[in-house]
Amino acid sequence: MQELFETPLTWIHVFVCFFLVLVVLIQPGKSGGMGALSGAAATQVFGGRGAGNVLTKTTWVTATIFFFTSLTLAYFSSSTGDSLEKKAKPGISQENDQPGEK
Repeated sequence: MQELFETPLTWIHVFVCFFLVLVVLIQPGKSGGMGALSGAAATQVFGGRGAGNVLTKTTWVTATIFFFTSLTLAYFSSSTGDSLEKKAKPGISQENDQPGEK
Protein backbone atom coordinates (compact mmCIF):
# COMPACT_ATOMS: atom_id res chain seq x y z
CA MET A 1 0.00 0.00 0.00
CA GLN A 2 2.91 2.31 0.75
CA GLU A 3 4.26 1.99 -2.81
CA LEU A 4 0.90 3.20 -4.10
CA PHE A 5 1.31 6.58 -2.36
CA GLU A 6 5.06 7.07 -2.55
CA THR A 7 5.45 7.87 -6.26
CA PRO A 8 2.59 10.40 -6.58
CA LEU A 9 3.63 11.99 -3.30
CA THR A 10 7.17 12.36 -4.62
CA TRP A 11 5.86 14.09 -7.76
CA ILE A 12 3.72 16.42 -5.66
CA HIS A 13 6.70 17.16 -3.42
CA VAL A 14 8.95 18.08 -6.37
CA PHE A 15 6.25 20.26 -7.96
CA VAL A 16 5.58 22.06 -4.67
CA CYS A 17 9.32 22.57 -4.20
CA PHE A 18 9.68 24.36 -7.55
CA PHE A 19 6.48 26.32 -7.02
CA LEU A 20 7.68 27.46 -3.57
CA VAL A 21 10.95 28.70 -5.03
CA LEU A 22 9.05 30.60 -7.72
CA VAL A 23 6.63 32.20 -5.25
CA VAL A 24 9.45 33.28 -2.94
CA LEU A 25 11.40 34.81 -5.82
CA ILE A 26 8.36 36.76 -7.06
CA GLN A 27 7.72 38.39 -3.68
CA PRO A 28 8.92 41.97 -3.43
CA GLY A 29 11.42 42.49 -0.66
CA LYS A 30 12.55 45.71 1.01
CA SER A 31 14.65 46.60 -2.01
CA GLY A 32 12.23 45.24 -4.60
CA GLY A 33 14.11 42.10 -5.67
CA MET A 34 12.69 40.23 -8.64
CA GLY A 35 9.25 41.50 -7.69
CA ALA A 36 10.33 44.88 -9.01
CA LEU A 37 10.34 43.46 -12.54
CA SER A 38 6.58 43.00 -12.46
CA GLY A 39 5.75 45.63 -9.86
CA ALA A 40 3.38 47.61 -12.05
CA ALA A 41 1.51 44.53 -13.22
CA ALA A 42 1.15 43.18 -9.68
CA THR A 43 -0.15 46.51 -8.43
CA GLN A 44 -2.79 46.61 -11.16
CA VAL A 45 -3.94 43.02 -10.62
CA PHE A 46 -3.79 42.74 -6.85
CA GLY A 47 -4.11 46.35 -5.79
CA GLY A 48 -1.57 48.31 -3.75
CA ARG A 49 -1.26 46.00 -0.74
CA GLY A 50 -3.05 42.97 -2.15
CA ALA A 51 0.03 41.51 -3.85
CA GLY A 52 1.82 41.01 -0.57
CA ASN A 53 -1.16 39.38 1.08
CA VAL A 54 -1.86 36.96 -1.78
CA LEU A 55 1.81 36.04 -2.21
CA THR A 56 2.32 35.71 1.53
CA LYS A 57 -0.67 33.39 1.91
CA THR A 58 0.44 31.37 -1.13
CA THR A 59 3.91 31.03 0.39
CA TRP A 60 2.53 29.80 3.72
CA VAL A 61 0.20 27.27 2.10
CA THR A 62 2.91 25.99 -0.24
CA ALA A 63 5.47 25.79 2.57
CA THR A 64 2.99 23.84 4.71
CA ILE A 65 2.35 21.34 1.91
CA PHE A 66 6.11 21.04 1.36
CA PHE A 67 6.65 20.41 5.08
CA PHE A 68 4.03 17.67 5.31
CA THR A 69 5.14 15.93 2.12
CA SER A 70 8.73 16.01 3.43
CA LEU A 71 7.70 14.42 6.71
CA THR A 72 5.55 11.80 4.98
CA LEU A 73 8.30 10.82 2.52
CA ALA A 74 10.83 10.64 5.35
CA TYR A 75 8.48 8.37 7.28
CA PHE A 76 7.94 6.15 4.23
CA SER A 77 11.68 5.82 3.64
CA SER A 78 12.44 4.87 7.24
CA SER A 79 9.48 2.64 8.04
CA THR A 80 10.04 -0.63 6.25
CA GLY A 81 8.82 -3.88 7.72
CA ASP A 82 11.92 -5.85 6.73
CA SER A 83 15.07 -5.94 8.78
CA LEU A 84 18.48 -5.47 7.18
CA GLU A 85 19.20 -9.17 7.63
CA LYS A 86 16.14 -10.10 5.58
CA LYS A 87 17.07 -7.59 2.87
CA ALA A 88 20.59 -9.02 2.51
CA LYS A 89 20.85 -11.72 -0.11
CA PRO A 90 21.42 -15.15 1.43
CA GLY A 91 24.67 -16.92 0.65
CA ILE A 92 26.78 -13.81 0.09
CA SER A 93 29.27 -13.16 2.83
CA GLN A 94 30.72 -9.68 2.80
CA GLU A 95 33.47 -10.57 5.29
CA ASN A 96 35.05 -13.19 3.02
CA ASP A 97 35.07 -11.06 -0.14
CA GLN A 98 38.54 -9.85 -1.01
CA PRO A 99 39.17 -7.10 -3.57
CA GLY A 100 40.06 -8.60 -6.91
CA GLU A 101 38.73 -12.09 -6.11
CA LYS A 102 35.59 -13.41 -7.72
